[in-house]
Amino acid sequence: MESLIEPVSIEENLKQFLLVISAALIIAVLPQSIPWMRKLPYTVLLVIAGMGLALLDIHFFSPSPELILWIFLPPLLFEAAWNIRWRELRRNLVPIALYATLGVVVTILGIAFALAQWADFLWPVALLTGACLSATDPVAVSTLLRELGAPSRLKVLVEGESMFNDGTAVVAFSLLLGLATGTETFDLQNLIVEFASVVGIGVGVGLLVGFGISLITKQFDLPLVEQSLTLVGAYAAYLIGENLGGSGVIGTVTVGLIMGNFGSRVGMNPRTRVVVSEFWEFIAFFFNSILFFLIGDQLLIDSVWSGLAGIAVAIAAVLVTRVVAIALLTAISNRITTVDIGWNLQTMLCWSGLRGGVALALALSVPETVPQRDALIAVVFGTVFFTILVQGITVKPLLQALDLIQANPIQQQYLELISRETALQKVLDYMQQPGTRAGIDPAAFRAEQSTIEAELHKLQQQSQSLCQQNPSLAELGIETLRKELLAVESNAYYELVQLGRLSQEPPALLESIINDEENPHTPEPAAKPEIAPIAATKES
Repeated sequence: MESLIEPVSIEENLKQFLLVISAALIIAVLPQSIPWMRKLPYTVLLVIAGMGLALLDIHFFSPSPELILWIFLPPLLFEAAWNIRWRELRRNLVPIALYATLGVVVTILGIAFALAQWADFLWPVALLTGACLSATDPVAVSTLLRELGAPSRLKVLVEGESMFNDGTAVVAFSLLLGLATGTETFDLQNLIVEFASVVGIGVGVGLLVGFGISLITKQFDLPLVEQSLTLVGAYAAYLIGENLGGSGVIGTVTVGLIMGNFGSRVGMNPRTRVVVSEFWEFIAFFFNSILFFLIGDQLLIDSVWSGLAGIAVAIAAVLVTRVVAIALLTAISNRITTVDIGWNLQTMLCWSGLRGGVALALALSVPETVPQRDALIAVVFGTVFFTILVQGITVKPLLQALDLIQANPIQQQYLELISRETALQKVLDYMQQPGTRAGIDPAAFRAEQSTIEAELHKLQQQSQSLCQQNPSLAELGIETLRKELLAVESNAYYELVQLGRLSQEPPALLESIINDEENPHTPEPAAKPEIAPIAATKES
């Protein structure tokens, strides 16, 4: 009998899966035809569409906690970590570490106090609810900020906090679950030791897997195999870390950081790096589409309505604790580091603390033996929907009000122009190499060269004119130049390692020079060169 049921079950699940994917892709295409929909982030549109189906009592398969935590989360965490540059993360490591550790503690205690005082939650259950809601979802936040063109500093702060915050929130939830079920008693010393152990195991596993795969990919040049190994690494670190009693989230994030900043340079050629990055961009889009659509489809009107008072208390507590944590911990960070976080970034950090799939997965994984479980789930669901819909929809207006949106049409046009200049200049450089004109009529070769030079000159005039009309583009040009120079230096070290002249890549020299230019506290700072963005880009 079992053998007869199983194929039917597989077929039904496949149908459900294809329906979800089709619906998500339709929603992705609709904004191209309906102008007003372009004002809403894609992830928010998915949630709204899923909620619409839920209101019509059309439900697809329910994402179990295991599906979210074991299938969806590892690749999404890896993709976010892969795209974060270690140089930027290191500069902001102190505030990120404070937000992801002490910020979680402040959030849990604040939410628990509010629910215990004004929603009649038992303290162990209130703490468990706080742990669920302390996870700021990197899936929701990262996607929104990329869509809206937020500045790189804000993206690093938000994505860095979200990635590590997920790990600490999951660990805190696991520790507090024992208190709620009555199987453990509160012991601060044991709690700290266990927390350090879980995080340490996760980091250790991530280091071993990340460097191990990086050294393996260094031995051959097979793009498809190297691409597959990154996927293996994302899941392997999570599975091994969890099975060893550590944090799989921290393990996966560590692997992503190592492979994105070390393995992709010493073990992959430039073309393979592009292929792998495109692969993970697709994975993120694919999994995001499914997850956010299913989140909206899980809306339970009766549960939300019956727990409305508790949801209101939780939402208020989430917002207040977020403001308190960001303000307090940023003040500490600004005092002990040279990297100052201004009020506009702090405001955006407060409002971008969305909750998503991780919070729902933790809530759904609470055993039925825990008292007030239904109330806990209702509060978490209601709060998640509020943060995704209300905060998600208002992120763009707030970014505009704070003058933090960088990806405006003029900047995009300027970046495209200087990118084309760089490409054509590399074509001209190639034409100057010995042997390029072998067997080609000299007159025809010069004609081709003249055509390209004329097109390059035309692009330079357009970009210079754009800079004269918008002086702020000069700073963008310098920033682009610095990134290109760092990439050129990194690729040079990579080639020298491959040739055997270096055993490993040394620290980037230009990185320290750029940091000295950017940090005003440095004695006798190096003067910024008066380089026009166009000429500088051409030289790079």
